[in-house]
Amino acid sequence: MGGARAAGWVAAGLVLGAGACYCIYRLTRGQRRGGHGRRLRPSRSAEDLTNASYDDVLNAEQLQKLLYLLESTEDPVIIERALVTVGNNAAFSANQAIIRELGGIPIVGNKINNPDHSIKEKALNALNNLSVNVENQIKIKIYINQVCEDVFSGPLNSAVQLAGLRLLTNMTVTNDHQHMLDSYITNLFHVLLIGNGNTKVQVLKLLVNLSENPAMTEGLLSAQVDSSFLSLFDNHVAKEILLRVLTLFQNINNCLKMDGRLAVQPPFAKGSLFFLLYGEECAQKMRALVYHPDVDVKEKVVTIIPKF
Repeated sequence: MGGARAAGWVAAGLVLGAGACYCIYRLTRGQRRGGHGRRLRPSRSAEDLTNASYDDVLNAEQLQKLLYLLESTEDPVIIERALVTVGNNAAFSANQAIIRELGGIPIVGNKINNPDHSIKEKALNALNNLSVNVENQIKIKIYINQVCEDVFSGPLNSAVQLAGLRLLTNMTVTNDHQHMLDSYITNLFHVLLIGNGNTKVQVLKLLVNLSENPAMTEGLLSAQVDSSFLSLFDNHVAKEILLRVLTLFQNINNCLKMDGRLAVQPPFAKGSLFFLLYGEECAQKMRALVYHPDVDVKEKVVTIIPKF
């Protein structure tokens, strides 16, 4: 869809991915305490706040202590624990703003350059939770290029790669920063094809975000993509992958229709995504998917087939 999507929708939708597991954990903790919910308690030191047994939501003063500790210590164990604590607290919308106002985003963001992969992952997870807030995205966007480089140069299917992909997915829910991924689209398709199931799903979430923006359509269709991409349209492909690939195709069709380009032969090179999606082999696979046993898959296919 064109333009930025409503910030309220962003916060409501993304918070499920950013902090749902932690919220469920907090709720169950609250029930075991007799239903009193979250409670704050004073801490003797900033380091106490990183203790695994300290699971209360921090207030502004405690967050300030924690961020100072994160900025000043060189102990990798404390850094990792502090990042986990910041990330857990960033699952709550009020703290997302407080951490930004305390200057916490660059403190966390600088840790993605740490050579320790576990610290890098925890920093990416914290930024991911912070990125639910649209105002925070303005400060987080300066790390997009670095995150992309880490995603595409780091170990395949690693925790760091998945954490980076989740952050990029959050950062592309609105159209505001999607253009920053223009030069990485071919890399995304490469990781999609060689990654495992979890990696495929995460890359597809990101590509689906991009495919909803007409301004990204040309970049997507011009990307050089290996022909094995078409195997993702096979009947045996897992539903969570197949539905997202079909949604990607559907969104691209919709964007081309908006631009009035479906009936025109655009100047895309051979080997591009355009030639794969609108070639005869893909058409055959789409016709075969009409008989897919899953109703959701069939409904998606029916909306796409008339475009051939």
